[in-house]
Amino acid sequence: MLSYALRRLPSALLVLAVGSLLIFTLLRLVPGDPASVLAGADATPEALEALREELGLNGSPLGQYFSWLGGILTFDLGRSLILGGEISTLMLDALGNTLLLSVTALAIAIAVALTSSTVSVIMDRRWLNSIVTTFGTVAVAIPNFVTGALLVVLFGVVWAVLPAGGIPRKGFLDDPGITVQYLILPAVCLGLPIAAALTRFLAESLRSQLAEPYVTTARALGISRRRIILTQVLPNALPSTVTVLGMQIGHLLGGAVLVEAIFAWPGLGNLIERAISSRDYPVVQVMLLFSVVLFVIVQLATDLVNAWLDPRIRLGSQS
Repeated sequence: MLSYALRRLPSALLVLAVGSLLIFTLLRLVPGDPASVLAGADATPEALEALREELGLNGSPLGQYFSWLGGILTFDLGRSLILGGEISTLMLDALGNTLLLSVTALAIAIAVALTSSTVSVIMDRRWLNSIVTTFGTVAVAIPNFVTGALLVVLFGVVWAVLPAGGIPRKGFLDDPGITVQYLILPAVCLGLPIAAALTRFLAESLRSQLAEPYVTTARALGISRRRIILTQVLPNALPSTVTVLGMQIGHLLGGAVLVEAIFAWPGLGNLIERAISSRDYPVVQVMLLFSVVLFVIVQLATDLVNAWLDPRIRLGSQS
């Protein structure tokens, strides 16, 4: 497994290098001078020059890139010019909130997908399959902002049983019961599309595995359908589902921007939205690179989990 991970590492590093170069280049292709935008129309030439110096815009493009990349590698992310404070501090404050929301949404999605897909395949009832298919279609088709608005109106306004947004005033660790109440609506809103996609894919994967010869052999030996699915079919269907899960995590990170805005959740999505709205150039640049890093880590983790679940992947890579 270690040798397989080491073979995957160079491609991950190459993606990070290309991503950082594209982010650096594209932001500098945006019309207008970033220093002029940040300084404002009334800025003096001296103030404008000082700001350009602080942003590192005075040197050659290649020198600017390596200077910025060197700061990233030494964990010197710079300062926010509009929001205020160190970028690393802003990101750390928001990261914990986003991780809590994302992990909760992912846990909900996996639990719903595993339960609904395996139960529908085990029972094999037309009405149940219709319910699962309808749920998958509706949950994928409705955008996050529509689902979020409906949840807020129904559970936060009409019935008023859950907080409509924000986070606990005394923090997440003060009272777990209060924390769960604040988490339910945004986590469900974020996790529903992922649950629907995983459910549809896993159910189809399970049904395709049921047509394999080893299932026929197991049935001939008198093993029950439920036991065959849980002990043999489900493990064989998981590797391809894990790949889809890795792709859905990318959608989860993108959807977090909308969900955090709807529920006033102070996470990374909320931070990048404020940075873009205020044209906080240094924060936007670092946040975009951080998004690329997250996608690469998720993809690498997905490959490693697939290799662990299916030894043929790593053995095929060795050959």
